[in-house]
Amino acid sequence: ELLDQGVVIENIIEASANHPELVEKYFMTEGVKIDEHKLAAYHAAMLNGGLFVYVPKNVQIEDPVQMVVLHDDEKTSLFNHVLIVADEGSELTYVENYLSNVDKSNEQFNIISEVIAKDNAKVNYGAVDFLSEGFTGYVNRRGVVGRDATLDWALGLMNDSNVINDNTTYLMGDNSVSNLKTVVVGRGEQTLNFTTQIIHYGKDSSGHILKHGVMKDSASSIFNGVGYIKHGATRSDAQQESRVLMLSEKARGDANPILLIDEDDVTAGHAASVGRVDPIQLFYLMSRGISQKEAERLVIHGFLDPVVRALPIESVKNQLREVIELKVLSK
Repeated sequence: ELLDQGVVIENIIEASANHPELVEKYFMTEGVKIDEHKLAAYHAAMLNGGLFVYVPKNVQIEDPVQMVVLHDDEKTSLFNHVLIVADEGSELTYVENYLSNVDKSNEQFNIISEVIAKDNAKVNYGAVDFLSEGFTGYVNRRGVVGRDATLDWALGLMNDSNVINDNTTYLMGDNSVSNLKTVVVGRGEQTLNFTTQIIHYGKDSSGHILKHGVMKDSASSIFNGVGYIKHGATRSDAQQESRVLMLSEKARGDANPILLIDEDDVTAGHAASVGRVDPIQLFYLMSRGISQKEAERLVIHGFLDPVVRALPIESVKNQLREVIELKVLSK
């Protein structure tokens, strides 16, 4: 039925041969530019997999489209590209999973996703990343949102490797909307960097960022949140909240909320907090006969659950709760 309506869901390499006019028009032209920086150029040169999704005008896909990428060779690097184009008035829910079944890899992954939501389109983008340790990774998820369009992100960033995550959404059209919700758990000796930006160009645009992270062991993280209202984007609304919970003396978390405002008639705000587990909470739970490990587990779930419950995709909620349980209980 979807094929009859003109929907395209293909491996991106096959799609470039079968639908060259569509792929060439959108591949690294509006979202991430090929010459944007060295990592983007390296990605374009080494591309070895990915997905292309095109939803024609006014077509609504009811069931989620899901891609699962399994990394099963410790000597192979992953250069994956996802390109989603939702034409005017269309709707799509997309879910992706990056998984490993190797204990450790000394290779790299360089992942780029581009989402083009044209006028009046609506895209829900969900992801749960859970790649093994040893990798060095770069993940760039980029959105371009047209007039009266909506792009919502629901991201569970659970990789065990050292990763730079860049998530940027351009609200180009008037009344465009983007909500981003991210959950992170770091452990071991991970080094993590998360930069989240929503950049407003259209009038009456709305961008909200919500990020909660937990750092265990010797893991360290930086949360950069940027709400940027450009000149001309009057009556726009930029809000963000970043909170980091550290579970040990060696864990580290930094939250940097940034508001860049080039307009007068706007609404903007931010909240950020970094701290350790409240010892009074742990003492209270342990006084009821709960072990310290179980008490920490309950505190972590309580800290992350407000974000998890707010995710708009049910399957992502369930996957994320399972992965959080794995990361919290192990090591």
